[in-house]
Amino acid sequence: MSITRRAVIKNAVVAGLVTMAGLPKLLLAAWPESAFKAKSMDDAMNALLGTTESAAGDIVIKAPEIAENGAVVPISVTSKIANTESISIIVPNNPSPLVASFDLTDSEPFVSVRIKMAKTSDVVALVKSGGQLYKGTKEVKVTIGGCGG
Repeated sequence: MSITRRAVIKNAVVAGLVTMAGLPKLLLAAWPESAFKAKSMDDAMNALLGTTESAAGDIVIKAPEIAENGAVVPISVTSKIANTESISIIVPNNPSPLVASFDLTDSEPFVSVRIKMAKTSDVVALVKSGGQLYKGTKEVKVTIGGCGG
């Protein structure tokens, strides 16, 4: 039986599609679903980081003091802690407090995002480094809620 060029291309395309069908599951394998579904800050911290114990750290949070629209609040977090492994952002007064989590490699420990805030709350930045957890906070006052408010 001779294999035609058309059959080879068809089989290659089918094999590629089958591989790509499983790719989303592979990419989301480490997705901390229970942490993002948690309804309290402590539950989110336990699900994501395995502890609620944290120490004060050299963490800079840039956020507006007053957010006129809670649907779009710009936040940036810079960690000055050596060997930063991850940065997570939690808003305790949100219906789902964990709003972002970033695993970092050998890069500058800086993240910038726009988050939703339901109402006035602290913005908590958690930095994991060397098996320790460090915390920084900044209060943001919200005039118009962003989580359905």
